[in-house]
Amino acid sequence: MTIRRSAVLVLALAGLVPAAHAAADIRPGLWEFRSTRLSVGGLPDMSSQMAQLQQQLKNLPADTRRMIEQQMAQRGVSLGQDGTVRSCITPEQARQDTIYSGKVEGNCTLSDVMKGGDTVIGKLRCTDPDATGSFQARVASPERFTTRVTMQSARGDLDVETEGRWLAAQCGG
Repeated sequence: MTIRRSAVLVLALAGLVPAAHAAADIRPGLWEFRSTRLSVGGLPDMSSQMAQLQQQLKNLPADTRRMIEQQMAQRGVSLGQDGTVRSCITPEQARQDTIYSGKVEGNCTLSDVMKGGDTVIGKLRCTDPDATGSFQARVASPERFTTRVTMQSARGDLDVETEGRWLAAQCGG
């Protein structure tokens, strides 16, 4: 899997991260997500290179880059300069329990979702590219949670661990 394809896949999966917040009550507002593990196609951990992957997004053809950025913006996701992803979680989203089997997140459908205490686990089936996998989210506090997504596809496997932390009550522009 090329770095360019890896960047597209990782940034597309970034849209899944904010949705994983529904395991317990969290604070609404601006959240920051940082990959603590990022392994694509069996390569070594690339989490420290997320900023470089974001740079690869800038090198994509303009129409592809615009499409990815629009898809992320529709989900309230933006990219930080330091390899982080930022997303606004509204008060309504923070109150809702929005993870369930059959839910569609981007080009992925969730299944076999099970919730217990501060944890949600489930499976994913994605299209474009075709991939299957699993996810787990754990809410440590109203201002911090972690997620792990593992995916398998013909283009290579993906293993992403992400930490989410609350930054501010106001999301800004």
